[in-house]
Amino acid sequence: MTGDIETLEELSTEYKESMPADLRETKSFDWYLEEVYEDPKVARNAHQRVADMFDYYGTTYDETEGVVEYQLASEDPLNDGENTFYGRVIHQSIHEFVNKVKSGARRLGPERRIKLLLGPVGSGKSHFDKQVRQYFEDYTMREEGRMYTFEWTNLCDVVQDQDPADDTVRSPMNQDPLVLLPLAQRQQVIDDLNERLDAPYTIQNEQALDPESEFYMDKLLAYYDDDLKQVLENHVEIVRLVADENKRQALETFEPKDKKNQDETELTGDVNYSKIAIYGESDPRAFDYSGAFCNANRGVFSGEELLKLQREFLYDFLHATQEQTIKPKNNPRIDIDQVIVGRTNMPEYKDKKGDEKMEAFNDRTKRIDFPYVLSYEDEAEIYRKMLNNADVPDINVEPHTLEMAGLFGVLTRVEEPDAETVDLLSKAKAYNGEIDEGDDIDVKKLREEAEQKAEIGEGMVGISPRFIGDEIAEAIMDSKHRSRGFLSPLTVFNFFEENLEHHGSIPEDQFQTYYRYLETVREEYKERAIEDVRHALAYDVDEIQRQGEKYMDHVMAYIDDDTIEDELTGREQEPDETFLRSVEEKLDIPEDRKDDFRQEVSNWVSRRAREGEAFNPQDNERLRRALERKLWEDKKHNINFSALVSANEFDDDERSSWIDALIEQGYSEGGAKEVLEFAGAEVAKAEIEE
Repeated sequence: MTGDIETLEELSTEYKESMPADLRETKSFDWYLEEVYEDPKVARNAHQRVADMFDYYGTTYDETEGVVEYQLASEDPLNDGENTFYGRVIHQSIHEFVNKVKSGARRLGPERRIKLLLGPVGSGKSHFDKQVRQYFEDYTMREEGRMYTFEWTNLCDVVQDQDPADDTVRSPMNQDPLVLLPLAQRQQVIDDLNERLDAPYTIQNEQALDPESEFYMDKLLAYYDDDLKQVLENHVEIVRLVADENKRQALETFEPKDKKNQDETELTGDVNYSKIAIYGESDPRAFDYSGAFCNANRGVFSGEELLKLQREFLYDFLHATQEQTIKPKNNPRIDIDQVIVGRTNMPEYKDKKGDEKMEAFNDRTKRIDFPYVLSYEDEAEIYRKMLNNADVPDINVEPHTLEMAGLFGVLTRVEEPDAETVDLLSKAKAYNGEIDEGDDIDVKKLREEAEQKAEIGEGMVGISPRFIGDEIAEAIMDSKHRSRGFLSPLTVFNFFEENLEHHGSIPEDQFQTYYRYLETVREEYKERAIEDVRHALAYDVDEIQRQGEKYMDHVMAYIDDDTIEDELTGREQEPDETFLRSVEEKLDIPEDRKDDFRQEVSNWVSRRAREGEAFNPQDNERLRRALERKLWEDKKHNINFSALVSANEFDDDERSSWIDALIEQGYSEGGAKEVLEFAGAEVAKAEIEE
């Protein structure tokens, strides 16, 4: 074994340094009072703390889209990027979610609403919700996110019937220590804090003590003749509160065990039967604060598949959201402070939306749509992340494989465009940012039309990334079984086709439509494969440079209505329109648009000249593509296409050079041979048809 070995001492030191220094310390109430005067943010409520958490890990602003990208989602710094989110629509949804939390932090209303994450299966709702909880745990471990609660001590000294096991009792709702102050005195402190606070919100805390703490406070005040100072000095200790989902502390994921037979005690808590014999049934000390709302206090409540719950059960959320209180059975009301998040899929939302009896509940929700990704390159990043996070066998993912898989997914999600000039594939490409200057495609208009046409919103139906990811995984294992060291689009397409009808989330009435979309993707891949082979077989940097310079000379003469010197005779002649069109036609530029394109490249050359940059057609994507295609047309008649598709020609020097050129583009040797055979057969077939 080589390399450094971690010792137990090193691991222990690293762990200790990662823990808050005061995690296991107890402090006095006086200490806490001084601490909040020093840093008023310590006394923030849940919405304020969560809002600050998103900013703490970093932000970037996309001016084009008007969207803030939060780095806990876009970069995932805690996990080295393992759980990043991709796609404009997803970051727009996260931006909308954070805006609602921040509005709640300023008491603008959303603090009294459920943040309902709505989307199709596999759209990232649960993943984002989990990310929020993970980062909240981390944030409360840090100095910037710290919060405190309190515990009652030495209770048996005063409360005569107190069980010795309950001599020290933690605040059952993990309340902020400021609630120990009577409301009038507390408000004086809060007014002082807000004068010192540097934040876009103000500190507020009008909560009552939870019933058990209220019981102890009354007993202790009576014993000390209403001397609050004696009570707090002798019977209260301040402790650090760190969110911990495993301990159900300031974080709770509510997963009802039986959706058809629900009990409100799962949310609000129940009688602690082990304490009834000691204290009696009506005693607040005999209550078990184990409900989901109790566990989530001071942090985040997450309701999984919320709208699958029975209507009557959902009424418990009305008080929790609007009044910020819960009312358990056999116990007084309890104030709560938490960000309530719910998640639901489309069928449940549609069902509850049309239910008139759900009007009050619907009015207390703030819907945040989580659609599928609509940019196929962003979608490809989801699958790339999946592969990077997995123990993937030694296999080369060939160029275009993940992008074409993503394109298939996107085609099933976008609404068919109304414009005759834009087909579905062109729209998907436009959403991916593939718009050339001069293209008559208005992406904003396409999005607006789609939103009006879609039942709820664009991207809320279609094939889930889970289906595509599962088929990619199957294709990888199949390739390994067949001793293929590469994964190609052709293999993935086959798995899509074979398993499309076996996936439970794909409606039967969509099968034929999705098969048609798959054929569209096959055709798109064919063009890209041929393009790669063109590059490998006919690419010549010097020739492209020469042809590019010739094209620009003739363009400038055409624009200036001038003549140009003939390369062979040296005589002045008109610009060669046949040559110009032979280049432009490779980009499907029609006759009536040629002037626009020529002016476009002329302006590009002029800009570069002003910046001191030499002309290089490689730097202009459209011009480079056109010149490469023209070079291919000029050379392809001299290429032996039978060598591309014949397995007997593998040792041929020319074929080996083609394979090497494809390997430089990212192909494996096996993948290069496959794409040569595939593209060669397609080109040969086209040649015969011509």
